[in-house]
Amino acid sequence: MKKLEKNTQTAVNLMKSFAGETQASMRYAYYAKEARKEKLIQIANIFEETSRNEAEHAKRFYKFLNADLMDETIEITSSFPVHLGDTKSNLLAAAGGENEEHSDMYPEFARIAREEGYAEIADVFIEVGEVEEAHEKRFLKLHENLATGYLFKKDEVVLWKCNNCGYIHEGVEAPIVCPACDHPQGYFEVFVETY
Repeated sequence: MKKLEKNTQTAVNLMKSFAGETQASMRYAYYAKEARKEKLIQIANIFEETSRNEAEHAKRFYKFLNADLMDETIEITSSFPVHLGDTKSNLLAAAGGENEEHSDMYPEFARIAREEGYAEIADVFIEVGEVEEAHEKRFLKLHENLATGYLFKKDEVVLWKCNNCGYIHEGVEAPIVCPACDHPQGYFEVFVETY
């Protein structure tokens, strides 16, 4: 790969991406705590997983920077969202951030990286953007399920798993209280074996 030069827009965009992914990771960790407080365990787990995903994106961008620009300082000007509300509003805020990344920011960063001769970096911007699109879809679906009452209720019989003890329940609705461990409905999620 071509040596990354400090005075390129790609170096600046990598640092912006590192900063953005790092703060998104922390924001999702905060959102997970709120969801857990609201006893929405599946959503808390998904926020925690997404937080780890964002940390890995940040690490990938930082590795590009560190490979050629170790001990350099890269100045950036960026703006980041401020939002910490209830889980329903946090899901919408998260989806909005993911949308901006995959529809605007990363495609533009990829275009610039390609123009500057950094094809590998451009490809990573595109691939990370695809992950962000999946994150957006997941957050929107969870928001829809929460808003419409379908987080713990379905139109057909499904399997529900308690995330505390592993109890499996078959029905159109998750139990109000787990009969095995006495944890509330918020610990249940639709159970799908895909392995």
